[in-house]
Amino acid sequence: MIRPTARVLTLLELLQSGGVRTVAELADRLGVNERTVRRYVDHLLDLDVPVESVRGRYGGYRLAPGYRMPPLMLTDDEALAVLLGLVAGRRTGLTTAAGAAGETAAAKIRRVLPDHLGRRLDAVLGSLAFTAPGAEAAVPEGAVLLTLADAVAHRRPVSIRYTGADGRRSERTLHPYGLVNHAGRWYVRAADPALGEDRTFRLDRIGGARTLPGTFAVPEGLDAAEQVVTGLATAPHRYEVALRVRGNADEVRARLPAGVAVVEPEPDGGEWVRVGLRVERLDWLPGVLAALDLPFVVDRPDELRGLVAELAERLARSARRRPED
Repeated sequence: MIRPTARVLTLLELLQSGGVRTVAELADRLGVNERTVRRYVDHLLDLDVPVESVRGRYGGYRLAPGYRMPPLMLTDDEALAVLLGLVAGRRTGLTTAAGAAGETAAAKIRRVLPDHLGRRLDAVLGSLAFTAPGAEAAVPEGAVLLTLADAVAHRRPVSIRYTGADGRRSERTLHPYGLVNHAGRWYVRAADPALGEDRTFRLDRIGGARTLPGTFAVPEGLDAAEQVVTGLATAPHRYEVALRVRGNADEVRARLPAGVAVVEPEPDGGEWVRVGLRVERLDWLPGVLAALDLPFVVDRPDELRGLVAELAERLARSARRRPED
């Protein structure tokens, strides 16, 4: 099925070929009714494309004299980088408006690329598969993201309408420190003056945001991304896991999922580090621990120790199995 964006671009292409095109002719070429043609013309006008209406028996639409779509000059690598970025943004929640803006932008870029490059990029994009860690991408409203970004940049307070995880709604005043995209979700780290503490809020749960008068000071040395990830890792969950791993803290931290694990060196400064995790399920942890490729000890819970032993037994059985078995 041809998407409306593609038809709007096709309409622009038809008008660029010159002359006056009747509404009936355009409807036939686009495979839509005449009312839809007029709506597509309105889309072009919204994009500042100078479409003129010609009245009379042979009237219709034409482009204003002298107008040409500006050329888009991209190298092969630049075009691939832009399109991959748009696709990845839609798949991982990095872009807003449910991917609509990214989709129309990608369609516009694809339309003006040379055929040989377009075919190559289509082959790349058609062969891609995305796997996103954590929860499914949650997309915030574009207006909310832009308002909060401006407030962060200029240190302006904001008023938000927020729906908590329990469904309760509230209106809050925040002093936003920074925006963070983590595992397909957008977060804002902010001070909540009414509570007198710093908190993390999900942008997809914010129903509206508006800037307030005044300014605020940001604590020196504050790292919004680190605070968000640490907060997610220490939030209450069903299981509290405690491990010891032989290796340096940076090495272990790099091999465990951010936002889940807290890694701290042993107090005596030895070759082991302590790892704490708060998780809802344990079944995925044995594979992660095996992939560490480092000696480890499960301090708690006992259930995890049993799951690790079961995985080890399954791997041992598979290693002993012969091709003829």
